[in-house]
Amino acid sequence: MEHRKLGRTDLSVSKICLGTMTFGQQNTEAEAHEQMDYAIDQGINIFDTAELYAVPARPENNGLTEQYMGTWFKKSGKRKDIVLATKITGPSAGLPFIRNHQLNFSGTQLRAALEGSLTRLQTDYVDIYQLHWPERPTNTFGKLGYTVTPNDTWEDNFLEVLQTIHELIKAGKIRYFGLSNETPWGLMHVIRLAEKHHLPVPVSIQNPYNLLNRTFEIGLAECAIREKCGLLAYSPMGFGLLSGKFHKKQDTPDNRINQFKNLPRYNSPLSWAATEKYIALAEKHGLSTAQMALAFVTQQDFVTATIIGATSMTQLKENVGSHALQLSTDILQEINKIHAEIPNPAP
Repeated sequence: MEHRKLGRTDLSVSKICLGTMTFGQQNTEAEAHEQMDYAIDQGINIFDTAELYAVPARPENNGLTEQYMGTWFKKSGKRKDIVLATKITGPSAGLPFIRNHQLNFSGTQLRAALEGSLTRLQTDYVDIYQLHWPERPTNTFGKLGYTVTPNDTWEDNFLEVLQTIHELIKAGKIRYFGLSNETPWGLMHVIRLAEKHHLPVPVSIQNPYNLLNRTFEIGLAECAIREKCGLLAYSPMGFGLLSGKFHKKQDTPDNRINQFKNLPRYNSPLSWAATEKYIALAEKHGLSTAQMALAFVTQQDFVTATIIGATSMTQLKENVGSHALQLSTDILQEINKIHAEIPNPAP
């Protein structure tokens, strides 16, 4: 398993990261532990989670993902072998059960959220602490273009965030911090503030990136490369659509697209049409559609690690196996041709 440098640090992480948001929703505690055992045996040394998980978040499953990971750390004794990333939840009207709905990035809430995660994870530090999505209104989660929000009350508090992060690093509770679902303006603004005030710069940015959503390339890719703030790419399989199982009628009612109709990001007619073309391309070259989709993400210059998730060991093994696949120039050209025909159907 290839390892890559994390941001401006001396830390190296595997190019495949284990995503965990199914733990506590689609995976039991025993299944979660089996996945983590397998991942570490395959050379994966970075796990990603969040205080929000499992997904979709509900009062009855909130925090279960971190709890399941915590029991694995206690049982396995392998906490120091893992680069552990988690996230503080951003503002959302639909999450009143998280921290009494005090969903902001004030110093008080950053500390409260982190302490909750540390308790559930049964550890005294996390390696990468991330802001799950922007506190300000901006174009995230399917919004392609930025529009001004009338009566926007957000006040720039990034300096306070950075100062709090710095204090938490000095206290030994986190090692580094990262951003998630962030825009080019947000990333560059944070980096410049950090440099100006001699505070920690983000080591990573976690945004969606896959064959159906390549919007990261438009502005953020150059930022990631030039600022050494690589992408931790999430949803590389487009909620499983890019596995091909839905088109081939091999899906089950438990699959995410079928089970969670309120998460429609990858279920549009254009996404289905584009995926059909990618399936045909993979089959033409004798490739697994899933592994082709994952390999495309992993071999991008701006990607530090591809976050994979699975609800079964069969899926996990296929997804992890993508690390050995290197797509040829010819295949990349054919992928780009399809992308030009149906660009970013699931932004």
